[in-house]
Amino acid sequence: MLTSFRSDLKPFEELARSFAARELAKDVEERDRHPFGEFSRDILDKACEVGFLGVVLPEKQGGIGGGIDTLCVILDAVCRTDSSLGGIIFTNALAHQVILEAGGGALAGKAFRGASSAEDFLVAFPAYSDPSRQDDLPVYTKSGRGFTLTGRVELLVLGGLARRALIPARAGSDPSFSFFLVDLFDQRVEKSRPVFTLGLHACPSVDVRLEGAGAGLIGEEGRGGAYYGRVSAKMHVAAAAMNAGVMKGSLDEALAYSRERFQGGREIIGWSEVAMLLAGMTIKTNVADMCVAQACQVLERGGPGSSSYCISSALHVHEIACETVTDGVQILGGNGYMKDYGQEKRFRDARQVQALLGTVPMRKLGLIRRDRGLE
Repeated sequence: MLTSFRSDLKPFEELARSFAARELAKDVEERDRHPFGEFSRDILDKACEVGFLGVVLPEKQGGIGGGIDTLCVILDAVCRTDSSLGGIIFTNALAHQVILEAGGGALAGKAFRGASSAEDFLVAFPAYSDPSRQDDLPVYTKSGRGFTLTGRVELLVLGGLARRALIPARAGSDPSFSFFLVDLFDQRVEKSRPVFTLGLHACPSVDVRLEGAGAGLIGEEGRGGAYYGRVSAKMHVAAAAMNAGVMKGSLDEALAYSRERFQGGREIIGWSEVAMLLAGMTIKTNVADMCVAQACQVLERGGPGSSSYCISSALHVHEIACETVTDGVQILGGNGYMKDYGQEKRFRDARQVQALLGTVPMRKLGLIRRDRGLE
């Protein structure tokens, strides 16, 4: 874990753990019923109060001025209890990172000046895709009155919660794209009901149709790919930290259950088959922690190949996370498939987190093409 190497990050870990224990642990199952149940906006307001919705924003803009390592520590601790809030924090930080890359503190100050509530800080983003690899981005047009966007955005994460969205769009057939801030309360923005996804139910997404919606350009025209490229590796590592937390939650549940469950006259943790599964989960969780910690250090140092190393590490963490939560289900037997225990939720959430920033096969192909000069 990062805090083993960086004592200055310990307060953020303690804050996130105490918040999760106090605010998240008791109603995880109820929140997971969304979109068929009520969404708890109270959680968002409390997360905003402690700074979780402004982790990467400079202090002058109301954030806590943290780097990617701070974000990873918070996501790890939160996702150990409930990764849906982690998904909200992640998506919001991704949008904030792009805005900061596009215009620095001045642009962020303009975007978030006067923000005082969760709704003001939240920025929706299509976090399940890489805009540089999409052929169907919305189209923008420019006139004397500014920019307008037309088209469809699928799986706009936080689209039903945030006031604004950061949306990539192209100018006709131009392969480059730009980022725009769009007011989701604009009458020319049509939002669907929340999309029922595999996991992260309380981190809702909507599909959006834009019919000439007004938009504010973020940064320079045609530079969206450059801005996104500079934050991509960081956010891959942040997503890996989310699944590292999910792994810890699954291991916690499996250990507790195996000590309480008796079969054949003894605790099942004494059975060699169960002990081996637990050992494998522990090893993979430790490997995930090391991958995230090392990736953060590589990001800090920079240099040739650092982006590829970090994305590769993140993809590996996701794979072993999916293996770990599967073993977590198996240890609980039939109960592992029941909502009462939470393992089936972690099974779903780990795979949903894995899909953040694009499908795994496409990201793997992107790595080999870039590293071998095939693009």
